[in-house]
Amino acid sequence: MGKRTGAHIVWDWNGTLFHDLDAIIGATNAAFAELGLTPITLEQYRELYCVPVPRFYERLMGRLPTDAEWRVMDETFQRYYTEHRVGCGLTDGVMELLTGWCSAGHSQSILSLYGHEELVPLVRDLGIEGYFIRVDGRTGPSGGGKAEHMVRHLGALAGVDPARTVVIGDAADDALAARHVGASAVLYTGGSHSRASLEAVGVPVVDTLAEAVAEAERLAA
Repeated sequence: MGKRTGAHIVWDWNGTLFHDLDAIIGATNAAFAELGLTPITLEQYRELYCVPVPRFYERLMGRLPTDAEWRVMDETFQRYYTEHRVGCGLTDGVMELLTGWCSAGHSQSILSLYGHEELVPLVRDLGIEGYFIRVDGRTGPSGGGKAEHMVRHLGALAGVDPARTVVIGDAADDALAARHVGASAVLYTGGSHSRASLEAVGVPVVDTLAEAVAEAERLAA
């Protein structure tokens, strides 16, 4: 990868590097169907989606799901998503962006709330594992936010300075996790959030990952 210059990107996975929104919407609606809720559109999803996920369900149901409802919805979501993610792939242009960032002497890693045991082989199968100095998925129960995972992730990265680190993701939670550790963030509109909800966070918002990388280069300089 050449000599590292200190600039580092922490990439989000779902909806950012991995273009899986169709599978996520389908899985969400499968979970809703278990409780007799009406399906939602992509626009509704982007307007209302938030982390922790039970709060997203609260926005749609008018109340938090019970523990039993959450278990049913989460299990249904995971089962549907696992079946349908096979039809998904990397976001357009990802390979070139990863290659270019490495060629410039920078480092990068992945931090995702997707289960670690599923994430690592998926990254490997897509042929991009070698671009990252670390790949971390969620361990433990689903439903939480990313901030504490970010603390552990950056703590495990030798020689990476949070002040020269930029988190690129598609959710407000990515920016909150970055702020939690003193890193910068760039949010991408091609995933789970509407532009309006991303802009409310107060960090740069872009429409392509190429713009996100260019912005990361500027922020980490």
